[in-house]
Amino acid sequence: MIATVPNLLSLCRIALIPILVICFYVDGPYARWIGLTIFILACFTDFLDGYLARLWSQTSRLGQALDPIADKLLVASTLLLLSGFDHISRITLIPTTVILCREIMVSGLREYLSEFKLSLPVSRLAKWKTFVQMLAIACLILADSSTFGTSITIAGETLLWIAAIMTLITAWNYLKSAFVLK
Repeated sequence: MIATVPNLLSLCRIALIPILVICFYVDGPYARWIGLTIFILACFTDFLDGYLARLWSQTSRLGQALDPIADKLLVASTLLLLSGFDHISRITLIPTTVILCREIMVSGLREYLSEFKLSLPVSRLAKWKTFVQMLAIACLILADSSTFGTSITIAGETLLWIAAIMTLITAWNYLKSAFVLK
């Protein structure tokens, strides 16, 4: 059923993305702070939807599909915006690309395995990867508007590299699991 609170939170996360996009197109520090607030709110809904689904026993196949889609849309769109608006260095396009490719690969693996009624459960490392990734992105959104811009950019880009390393590890683990399951 779509009208559960956890599913509505995932849909809310998706609905926040266009507002975040607009914030990148508006000049001025206020737009960045609003964008950061929207991004943090979206990240919080990611935590909250899973927590409430388990707490209220409202897990569903729709929710299991919708939650990672919402996460991937949020992360991918924000990474593309950060890249397109030159908020990250050229070398940091490497971890950005790694992260985006892994997200597409894992989605494909899950879709492939679903044909066999098999699933790839989210690993603990993947949850940490998501946290580090979202923290990195938040830093990079903020960097442009902060008096500590350079330091925050360095922190954000460093965290993005760490997330990319975690991304490679989780991608490898998911690939191994997929071949064992099939």
